[in-house]
Amino acid sequence: MGDLLALLAAFSFGCANVMVKKGTDQNSVNNGAFLSILITFFLAGCIAFGRGMLEGWVIFTTVGIWWFVLAGILTAFIGRTLLFTSIQHLGSVRASAIKRLNPLFAVLIGIFFLHEALNTWILIGIICIFGSSAVLMYESFITTKKNKKNTAASKQDQRGNGRFRILKMIASFGYVYGIVSALAYAIGYVVRKEGLEEMPDPYVGTMIGALVGIMVFLFLSLFQKRYRQSIKSTFSSFQPWLFGAGIATSAGQILYFAALLQSGVSQVAIIASTDVIFTLLLSSLVFKTHEGITKTVIFASITAMVGAGFIASG
Repeated sequence: MGDLLALLAAFSFGCANVMVKKGTDQNSVNNGAFLSILITFFLAGCIAFGRGMLEGWVIFTTVGIWWFVLAGILTAFIGRTLLFTSIQHLGSVRASAIKRLNPLFAVLIGIFFLHEALNTWILIGIICIFGSSAVLMYESFITTKKNKKNTAASKQDQRGNGRFRILKMIASFGYVYGIVSALAYAIGYVVRKEGLEEMPDPYVGTMIGALVGIMVFLFLSLFQKRYRQSIKSTFSSFQPWLFGAGIATSAGQILYFAALLQSGVSQVAIIASTDVIFTLLLSSLVFKTHEGITKTVIFASITAMVGAGFIASG
């Protein structure tokens, strides 16, 4: 049963990735991140309340709540907001492949800060994931370079050193959003694990984290126009693709936690990493998002998934 739940979680994440891309373009003021956090808060809250009424409430502790608050800032706000922005700019397939950096960062955090062991399988996984991400960025770099040859470069673009222009180009791809998102998720999962040691209820933790994400979003809207526009758009116009993405993201997260309650962490992680394949298939065959999927993208996506499997096995 746990394996099936993990597979359904991967499918849900794949659907969410593609729906975000269908509902946005690079100029959209609302990419659905705020709506998805709202939906996560509602669904996780309902499950937490139901479990509390039927099975008894977890004991709330100050330390546990603060761990979940920090996890919420890292995952519900930074991680998810930048993930959706990455999908908006890169497309669902490329962003999903970059998302595989998440387990890589988690392993590196474990090795350097938690003194966990590094074995051959984990090392192979690191090489696979890092290599797939590098290949995707290199492909985009070459494509952009070719496109620039067909247009006259402005004098301003010619100024500055080569490294700065390369960094600027990479940032314009949206890869930076995906990389920072994966790092935030990786740190957030470590922090959430600490919270679960204090308060062993993942749904309460998710509810608290989502609430914090909402509060941070609202706070930043006082100072930044794009957050105000996103909130206003969420409540002023119904966008079915983004609503579907919010439902799918929240369902995927809940299914993932449910799978963890019945199966091992490594087994669930390996199965859930197939969201890359679901994203690829849904994008090209079902939703037809026209993302310009190349053989390189397919190869990198599969390699990233395999790498995640090696890390989970290690």
